[in-house]
Amino acid sequence: MLSERRLEVLRAIVQDYVGTEEPVGSKALTERHRLGVSPATVRNDMAALEDEGFIAQPHTSAGRIPTDKGYRLFVDKLAGVKPLSSPERRAIQNFLDGAVDLDDVVGRTVRLLAQLTRQVAVVQYPSLTRSTVRHVELLPLATARVMLVLITDTGRVEQRMVDCPAPVTEDSLADLRARLNSRVVGRRFADVPQLVQDLPESFEQEDRGTVSIVLSTLLETLVEETEERLMIGGTANLTRFVHDFPLTIRPVLEALEEQVVLLKLLGEAKDSGMTVRIGHENAHEGLNATSVVAVGYGSGDEAVAKLGVVGPTRMDYPGTMGAVRAVARYVGQILAES
Repeated sequence: MLSERRLEVLRAIVQDYVGTEEPVGSKALTERHRLGVSPATVRNDMAALEDEGFIAQPHTSAGRIPTDKGYRLFVDKLAGVKPLSSPERRAIQNFLDGAVDLDDVVGRTVRLLAQLTRQVAVVQYPSLTRSTVRHVELLPLATARVMLVLITDTGRVEQRMVDCPAPVTEDSLADLRARLNSRVVGRRFADVPQLVQDLPESFEQEDRGTVSIVLSTLLETLVEETEERLMIGGTANLTRFVHDFPLTIRPVLEALEEQVVLLKLLGEAKDSGMTVRIGHENAHEGLNATSVVAVGYGSGDEAVAKLGVVGPTRMDYPGTMGAVRAVARYVGQILAES
């Protein structure tokens, strides 16, 4: 265990390096921070921190910079989540409140996160596997053609055309709509197949073909749309940090183009707490010089998806964690009210 004084020295090194982009020396630390000890003592503390792998010396400098291990200790023990100011919170609310549908909510969230943190923002669409049915609408388009509209509790809307085997009257469509919704509204997608499997048998023989094909289309929609979707924004922000990537920024950009990589970065949505992965904690080699801050969001107590940011390890962790958490909270409120 590090002494309290050495923890304070590490905190000061992280804060100075994040703020100045320059390796930090003992003289600068004693001038900028009230550490209460001499430069010689600070040098001894820095030597001990270096021996234990929390800081390192770049080849070209007499100063020190934090390592992944040092940032990890900083995040776990020394960094609180910086609360947003009232104007910042109002700006988030005003920006997100204008959204008209789920795509707009996700798009606005990506832009907002990228602007607030000046990092790359990644937002996962609410997963249908964790969603419930809000409503199923059946709209007549022609004598034997129907539009099926599936609306989820997170505001996601899916539309499918259904070609029926026989003409459909408005009365029979209304009857099917009512019976279908009575079974599936408020229920999880995973439960829907079981809930509707015997529905055709409750209809007259001549209507069962139409009922069956409508149900088949509904179930196909559930299967098709379980594929995870993401939106990413602010990639250009990485150009501000080219010096933070050892050789080239290309491996980072290539990794960010792979959806599977991004989904793994964000982690499981059911884990709704804040996660911070630093440097080599990221399994993908192209992201070994980056950190990821992610958190779950949802319309209730349970997270339905994740959002977060990707940036260099030299990151304002308290501010980034505060921004990510605040945005997730507002998105959850919007989904609950939509």
